[in-house]
Amino acid sequence: MRTYDVSPLFRSSVGFDRLLDLLNQAERVEPSTAWPPYNIEKVADDQYRITMAVAGFTADEIELTQQDTTLLVAGQKAAQEGEKHYLHRGIAARTFRQTFNLAEHVKVVGASLENGLLTVALKREVPEALKPRRIAIGGVSATADQDNAPAQITREREAKAA
Repeated sequence: MRTYDVSPLFRSSVGFDRLLDLLNQAERVEPSTAWPPYNIEKVADDQYRITMAVAGFTADEIELTQQDTTLLVAGQKAAQEGEKHYLHRGIAARTFRQTFNLAEHVKVVGASLENGLLTVALKREVPEALKPRRIAIGGVSATADQDNAPAQITREREAKAA
């Protein structure tokens, strides 16, 4: 049962439809998503790191897949040749499937498995075309020359063209 209203968040925003979907997903968290335990760190302004405790798994038994804005980390133990007889089994070897929703333009730049910790490095790489740009105000020639150049450089270009 939802006890909060998110509609005020969407009154002055455009294109954040995915946010509502993420809020709805957060309500339906399954207990199985708590394993394996993980940390999410912000390393720098545009860099992040996910660290998962996957003791007992090798790099061949873990699969990382990024599709659009979803990162899937799945692990499945390889079949053992001989059955072992455990007196106590504290290291879980069960299959897992963990999904992370990534922001737009966040890409996986590397992954490593060391001492039972899987580390996934992420970086936000906004394309040059989507970065803020200066738009000159003026006549027809100014609109044809819209770029990231400061206003003085734009005026110099217009003077050379005249």
